[in-house]
Amino acid sequence: MQHGCDRMPDKIRFGVYELDRDAMELRKHGVLIRLQEQPFRVLAILSGRPGEIVTREELQEQIWGKDTFVDFDQSVNFSIKQIRDVLGDSAERPLYIETVPKRGHRFIAPMTRTPEEPRPVVVVPGGTATGIRLEKALWTNIAELRIAETRRRRYTTIALAGILTLVVGVTLFVLFR
Repeated sequence: MQHGCDRMPDKIRFGVYELDRDAMELRKHGVLIRLQEQPFRVLAILSGRPGEIVTREELQEQIWGKDTFVDFDQSVNFSIKQIRDVLGDSAERPLYIETVPKRGHRFIAPMTRTPEEPRPVVVVPGGTATGIRLEKALWTNIAELRIAETRRRRYTTIALAGILTLVVGVTLFVLFR
């Protein structure tokens, strides 16, 4: 059962990524990214049905088949985690893959066709028409801001831990002096 994976072209772009289903390749800024076969297939299925919820049962049927007996829940979870790690995505604030509790997963990133296909025109508020480059630039900025926010939180946590350690150390020094 091929639930519409053929609706989208074999090569699609989302954010700074390009997914080539035929070659089973994922690239970021043109650089090949290593992604294992099962996570790649999950990503291909989800991106083939953008905006739609794909149930865990559909993923099981399309990837493992009805006659395969594996812990597919763990396999799906592993695949989604691998995809998120590779894309720098977050379950809490997803840019690419959204988990819909008790239902499945949904590909939420805006997608574009590869350059050899006609490029759609995006109309932005204010009435000006602009090429798909603006959408890609905006999506790239969102992804970079998300990465910077994660980095800032990590550094803030480290700094607070250091300050707390210093305060405890000074307090102990003063008390036991």
